[in-house]
Amino acid sequence: MSLIPYSIARPFLFRLDAEAAHDLTMDWLARGQRTPLQHAWAQPVVEDPVQLAGLTFPNRVGMAAGLDKNARCIDALCAMGFGFVEVGTVTPRAQPGNPKPRMFRLPQARGLINRLGFNNQGLDAFLHNVQQARFREQSRAHPMLLGLNIGKNASTPIEQATSDYLACLDGVYAHADYVTVNISSPNTQNLRALQSDEALDALLGAIAERREALAQQHRRSDGTSRRVPIFVKIAPDLDEKQVEVIAATLGRHGMDGVIATNTTIARDAVQGLPHGTETGGLSGAPVLAASNRVIAQLRAALGSAFPIIGVGGILSAEDAVSKIRAGADVVQIYTGLIYEGPALVTRCAQAIRALRSSSRA
Repeated sequence: MSLIPYSIARPFLFRLDAEAAHDLTMDWLARGQRTPLQHAWAQPVVEDPVQLAGLTFPNRVGMAAGLDKNARCIDALCAMGFGFVEVGTVTPRAQPGNPKPRMFRLPQARGLINRLGFNNQGLDAFLHNVQQARFREQSRAHPMLLGLNIGKNASTPIEQATSDYLACLDGVYAHADYVTVNISSPNTQNLRALQSDEALDALLGAIAERREALAQQHRRSDGTSRRVPIFVKIAPDLDEKQVEVIAATLGRHGMDGVIATNTTIARDAVQGLPHGTETGGLSGAPVLAASNRVIAQLRAALGSAFPIIGVGGILSAEDAVSKIRAGADVVQIYTGLIYEGPALVTRCAQAIRALRSSSRA
């Protein structure tokens, strides 16, 4: 259990502007990781290993991308008991993102709207931070996994997006347990157009070809090629036909998994609430049902063996279990961490392990 309950810190953080609270928290985590201060938020690791995409996930609860865009807090997040942590989205060049204010809490709905716009310090700084992390040195039976999430710069025309993704893939490949291709943020103009049939086919074809070349360049100590799994992150605002097209394209290009889903642009669940009409992606409890619907559609289209990471709306152990029941193999949280704190990681991991134990009985 954390030394300092999150219930003590949350009222203070919620009195601050949402982005100011985020920045303060990330600075605190970055400064405190790998020091005795880490005991303030440390959580035990729930052992529940699962094999996916050739990787062993220590448990089925991960940190979603977006919280730690610059990979500054990998070791701090590892200490919260996550089985895997995904950092980014990183773009080839540093960019400030969209104008502030750009992050808004909706406490009545247990939601969050952001239009950050891939604000990050760029690929070079990102890789420097990744290489500073020490989580791989821990003596654990199943070490935490690290996912690196890549995207395009806002200034890059959508027709040239592939070049940005390939530049990022080249950079992160040697350092990632898996790579996520983010084509679903609503906060970079036209990015979601990459989910369309022809655009997705061209992008994933180029990524698959580059991955094979990188696998030959990066070899293990025994001389075998190192083939890093690639996941694709999609939006919840898709109809069943669009999901089927994406599923077919993932299989055609040998992608290793899918992350469902990113934030939603729908506002039905937050009508009339303060900040409910703000532009951006809505996360938290209001996206749970839409995310689970897409997960179920993906599972039906992809079959039982294709890895699915479920994310969107997990604020309780029951929410995490609902993702598994919908068809996800593992889950990720983000907004739930803001509302519930690190204890949510343990509760979700324990609930999923219990579900699996009961299903085997």
